[in-house]
Amino acid sequence: MNARTKSRRRFAFLTLVVLSLATFALGWGGPHITITEAALALLQDWQKALLGEELSRLGRQHCLLPDRVFEDKAEAKFAMMDSRPGVTYLVNLHLPASQAENFELLRYFIAKAVAAFEQGRTADGARFAGTLAHALEDWGCPAHAVPDDNMFTLLQQLLPPPEQFRDVLLHGPVEAGNFKVSLANYQPRLLGTSVDEMAFRLLQRVHESILNARAQVIPIIQGIYAGDSSAVTAAQLKAATLDAKVVADAMHTLLCLARKQFPADAEAGLQDFDLSAATPLEATNLYMPQSTFFSKPYWGYAKRGVILRNSKEAVGLKLRIKEADQTVEKEFPAGVGTGTRSSLTYLVPPGVFHQFEVWAGLHSELGTRGSVEFEVLGDGAKLASSGPLTGDAPAVRLTVPLAGITKLQLIAKSAGGDGNGNYAVWGAPRLVK
Repeated sequence: MNARTKSRRRFAFLTLVVLSLATFALGWGGPHITITEAALALLQDWQKALLGEELSRLGRQHCLLPDRVFEDKAEAKFAMMDSRPGVTYLVNLHLPASQAENFELLRYFIAKAVAAFEQGRTADGARFAGTLAHALEDWGCPAHAVPDDNMFTLLQQLLPPPEQFRDVLLHGPVEAGNFKVSLANYQPRLLGTSVDEMAFRLLQRVHESILNARAQVIPIIQGIYAGDSSAVTAAQLKAATLDAKVVADAMHTLLCLARKQFPADAEAGLQDFDLSAATPLEATNLYMPQSTFFSKPYWGYAKRGVILRNSKEAVGLKLRIKEADQTVEKEFPAGVGTGTRSSLTYLVPPGVFHQFEVWAGLHSELGTRGSVEFEVLGDGAKLASSGPLTGDAPAVRLTVPLAGITKLQLIAKSAGGDGNGNYAVWGAPRLVK
């Protein structure tokens, strides 16, 4: 390709980017259709039959419904919530909010869709499902992934643009694209056997898609600045592909709930939940704020699966536990390593899980000089405590009932001394049915 051809293509791409500001102002825009259709293609035959004629409408029309609430007022009710009467345009359908708000929204539209399908109102169910798909896709869209910087004005300070982009708001160019999503080898996951469980597990999948979308923002913007359409498309496709998988999981589970028809092997994998895989409420925007970094024995924060030696070296989680009247060392692949004081609060779906189980103690190698007390709180009330544990004491097994609990808090606090040995471990924290 000669220099003139490259220059023409780059100019054409930049022109397309600027024009996209007027074309795609909300969410993925046109790519909503290719993402939703890729997800729906994975549905089982009985699920496609249940949707009937609404299958194609869900993929090409209903998934765009939240963007059209002002121009199609008859359809707007399918993108509104009873808890927010009179609010036609729900910002939360396009931008993720707090975990509690996101959980409420997911639970509402899942319940609406399931009830409609159960009652034979397939057209209504498909519209509620389309609204749900739209929210999942927007939350996992790179243009919506950076908290409080939807137009990327802060990011433009961190990544100064070339002159032709100096006054351009980047939201439209970041989300506008022309690509095809393929999920040929993906098998949709069952996310629960009740509305509340589906909403909870779907929320965890959404967190994955948000973080994945954030990882694509800088490559997309760098591609836009450079006029490299292939780089932009490649990064957009990474976000859109995971978006489509999450939507496939949601549509599959939603229809299984509507028919009370669950794959037996999939149900077996839903008997517990690794709480260390969830994001604590302290991570308001899915990352730990600076205020959580100040703990003993190191300048750091709670880490999943490891603990930090001297603030920089990741060490596997190990505890001394009692088994058959003897103390043994055990490694925990799933768990949280932290210092003191540490407070981690997790959203718990009501009525889904029976109890919480965890091993709590000092790291068997790093915590020999520590002194820590572990507490488990439910909605602010103390449910269990380890009492003061020193470095030579084995870890304690804590088990608490979850009836009526909606927030579970894990607290590790100093029980004396200078705190330099307080390498605290929550081993295998699980919500159990």
